[in-house]
Amino acid sequence: MADRLHPAGSAALARGGRTNFAGFLLRLMARFPFLLIAARLYGAEDLGRFAYATMVVEFAAQLATLGLKRGVAAEMARGDRPEVHALADALALALLFAVAGAGLLLLFPVLMFPDGVLAPGERWLALIVPAIVLSEITLAGLAFRHRIGVAVWARSIIEPWVLTLAATGLAFTAWNSAGLLIAFALSLLAAAVASVWPAVSTFGMPHGWRPDPLRLWGMMARNLPLAGADMVEWATRRLDIFILGRFASAEVVGLYFVAQQVATLAGKIRTSFDPILAPMISTALKAGNRAEAAAHVRQVGFWVLAFQMPVVLALGLPGEGVMGLFGPEFAAGALIMALLLTAELAAANSSISEMGLIYARPRSNLAIAMGGLALQAVLSLLLVPRFAGEGAALALLLSLVAVALARQWVLGRALGAPVGFWRWSLLGAGAIAFGFGFAARALPEVAQMLVTIPGVLLLFGFILWRWGFGPEDRALFARRLG
Repeated sequence: MADRLHPAGSAALARGGRTNFAGFLLRLMARFPFLLIAARLYGAEDLGRFAYATMVVEFAAQLATLGLKRGVAAEMARGDRPEVHALADALALALLFAVAGAGLLLLFPVLMFPDGVLAPGERWLALIVPAIVLSEITLAGLAFRHRIGVAVWARSIIEPWVLTLAATGLAFTAWNSAGLLIAFALSLLAAAVASVWPAVSTFGMPHGWRPDPLRLWGMMARNLPLAGADMVEWATRRLDIFILGRFASAEVVGLYFVAQQVATLAGKIRTSFDPILAPMISTALKAGNRAEAAAHVRQVGFWVLAFQMPVVLALGLPGEGVMGLFGPEFAAGALIMALLLTAELAAANSSISEMGLIYARPRSNLAIAMGGLALQAVLSLLLVPRFAGEGAALALLLSLVAVALARQWVLGRALGAPVGFWRWSLLGAGAIAFGFGFAARALPEVAQMLVTIPGVLLLFGFILWRWGFGPEDRALFARRLG
């Protein structure tokens, strides 16, 4: 059938999906200890400064990538020059902007630290921007060759564990006031090294390559719609912290940051599939096979929701206990976390549909993203002054729902095929698991977590595996695929 995945395509998606989901589990095992350590050893105020400063640094890096984190797959698929030359062009262009961004932050460190209080050396955090860009572009190039394991190693093992171990050690030294920021820089440097070396061994050195201003300008022009969409998407996920930081204290920002980080653990499931989905969609559309591209979207969308829904329920239902693990003052963020977890479900719908739109309708995607960001800004300015963190989370949720609906409708029309990936089996399993978890709320807090988290995961998984998964869905769990 035209709307079914080709067996080879299904196999490639499943292999990439398995590898990246394993990466998500590894990152979860490191990220959760980091949050516990950071909250307990540094406190909400230091976490708030860390959240704001790293947000600004990542903003500069996001600008510098010029959309090439996802656009490099399309550049390599063009076939008008060797793949290694396309990758070299992307690196040259992105690093040029990264150096400029780092220089600006060095000159004006108040952009990273709006309170104007700088510990010795904190301004040098700006120098990490080129390392972030280098890692992002090289990993994107490796993903085009389906070398997804490198991203798992760099981003799910090296980066989070260096961050966790460095933050722990620095908390007991004379540099403890800037310990989180130093650990952040060290983790990204380590990830950059782990990304670049495999890229060199895979593609080799770009012999015969010379930078050509006209060629680089053409690459930048082609990727501007994608760069704009990436920038708006990134801003959508950071605007809440920015506005909250302007209306609330560093302690409130720190509490919100912890809730956000717990919620984004569920979101990492979605982003785990991005490296394999992007090149497969771009290849299918280049071949003119819109039905196959739509099938990729539907399949990966279902896989993501099948993993994400139980995680959202398992963490959200015992919210007070989960947030209380980080310290008694963090338990007040349970409602914030619940709203942000729900927002991750909407983000899954939005992001997976966007993976098709950035190649099929890039300008439409940018327009939708900008509309969603404007909606979030208006809602945030209305809700944050009155409801603080809860208002920021609700504004994000409502804007993501609107963007998800718009993107899915436009993508379906662009591909001429259905792209919906919600199924009745998901809703049925979710309803039963929710009922179980809600009933467990009658238990004491610790017992509630011990019962709800594994119980919801196992119950949801059993129901969906037994009645919701077909042969193509179960391919994700097969060890060998033809």
